[in-house]
Parts: sequence; C-alpha cells; structure tokens
Amino acid sequence: MKAVWIGALLTAMAVAGCASSEAESQAVAGYDFGKIDKIAIIEVTGRVYGDAVKNQISNLFTMALMKKGYTFIERKDVKTLLKEQEFQASDLTTDAGAARAGQILNVPAVMIIDIPRYKGEKMDMTAKLVDVENGTILWMGTGSGSTGKTLATVGGAIAGAAAGAVLAGGDSSDRVAGGVIGGVVGGVAGNALSPSQEKQVKKVVAKVVKDFPSRLIQTAPQK
Repeated sequence: MKAVWIGALLTAMAVAGCASSEAESQAVAGYDFGKIDKIAIIEVTGRVYGDAVKNQISNLFTMALMKKGYTFIERKDVKTLLKEQEFQASDLTTDAGAARAGQILNVPAVMIIDIPRYKGEKMDMTAKLVDVENGTILWMGTGSGSTGKTLATVGGAIAGAAAGAVLAGGDSSDRVAGGVIGGVVGGVAGNALSPSQEKQVKKVVAKVVKDFPSRLIQTAPQK
C-alpha cells in the first residue's frame, strides 16, 4: 500500500513539472491608455479562496503591469476603503459596480481578475480593465496553464491525515476521525500557492498581460 502511495505522488510530481500556458487579450482600439495613471485591482473572484492566494495573484498582476508604467493602490487599502463604504463582494462582479468602486477609490480604471476554473492542476484566468467613468471594458485578457496545485493540496491532506491519525490515538474509530480532521486541516493548509506554483501562475499572468498597452514611451533603437 505504501508503495502505491509513493508511486502516485511521484506521478503527480512528474505531471506538475510539465507546466504549459496559453493566453490572448484585446484592448479597445484607439483608446489612450496613457491617461490611466493609476489602477485598483478590486477583486479576485472564482475558484480560489482565501486572502493569501488572492493577494498573491493580485500582486503578480501588479508587478507585471508596473513594468508597463502603471501604478496601483495596494490591495489592503482597496479592501479597507470599500469596506468603509459597505461595498459587498457581489457589487464588484458587474461592470457598473466595478465602476462605482473605482469612483470611491478615485482611480480612472479598475481591474477584476476571475479564475473560472481551478480544478486539479489546471487554472483558467480572465482579467478585465473597466473604465470608471462609463463602466465600459477597456481591455480583457484570458489565459490558462498548469500550476501543480493538486500535488500540494493532496500532499497537505495526506500529511494532515497521517498527523491526525497519530495524534488521535485510541481505537480505530478515533484514528479514522483524527485522520479525517487532520486531512481537512492539511488540505486547507495546502491552499496557499507554494513558490513553485506561484512561479507557474506568474507565467500565465505574464502571457495574459503581454499585449496590455504600455504607458512607457517607446524609443527607437540607436543606430
């Protein structure tokens, strides 16, 4: 039985190491992105849970777009300001609601990131930039890739189950209960992106925003 578990985990590790990603994006033609001096990422929705993962994904987008000349309001400040205005998470899922949030934050555009699928090792990602003035979508990008998430979650659950079974002691029913509780705790602990998973997600983000219009002045190469 032990050999079977080891074999399964090694297989999972091999699959996790073969990361792939693809993405595409589209911006409004003729729009002057140079007038967007600041962006606020107001929400990360979809199949990810917990502030730890949402913050990681938000930070990856922030870093990628700062390289294109944009500045951002920190996520913690965004959450604080919207909470003070009693903004609900559901209010941020519509373009009109996102625009109102942007007005409160005093930024010309806001970004919403959605993870419509995060199953096994596969993550699909969508991001859109909304004009605060009229609620129109200025840019949208999509991407997908492998994150190796299954390995961390299952590994955490297995470790937690083992620990729970040992700590429970007693008869077999106590050990089973302890294992279940430990497995749940271990699985939850595995929900934060590990450094290797974050590296893979970063690659997806980079491709999603690859064609995002830059605010930086492009200079011709010197001859």
